[in-house]
Amino acid sequence: MRKLLIVFALVPMLFSCSLQKDNSAQNIALIEQYVQSVENLDYTVMESLLDENYFGFGPSFGDSINKTQAVAGWKYNAENLYESISYQRSRNAAVTITDGDNKGEWVSNWGELHIVYKNGEGKVTLWANTIYQIANGKIVKSYTFYNEADALNQLGFVFVPTNL
Repeated sequence: MRKLLIVFALVPMLFSCSLQKDNSAQNIALIEQYVQSVENLDYTVMESLLDENYFGFGPSFGDSINKTQAVAGWKYNAENLYESISYQRSRNAAVTITDGDNKGEWVSNWGELHIVYKNGEGKVTLWANTIYQIANGKIVKSYTFYNEADALNQLGFVFVPTNL
């Protein structure tokens, strides 16, 4: 009888574990598709992968954009600024946060980003990291990190302290 009770106690736990779906592979595929759309300067595909309530943060602390602003920015950049963008040594890792403010499914993408600007304006190479939150097969939030000063320095800008 005791063994039978143990079996009955374990069956629901095993069944509930098997019902939890691991979306890591699908989430990574979504981010790979998004990265490819960035490399192709294809803001139409980018738009299709962002949730209607998308919100992006970074690279500066005060930077934030919604979906409309993100798509408009990428459209402007593709048409006027970037000749090409390529991700070298790009890697992704998926994680699920089970509680707290950032509960949900996330994919972190990091890599060496090569950007060539139009009209011979220059080239930059950056270490970049973007962390994407995914829900219902769409990107709902992102945090992007890279050194903006490094990019400007590579383009020939010089920083002059204002407190001299």
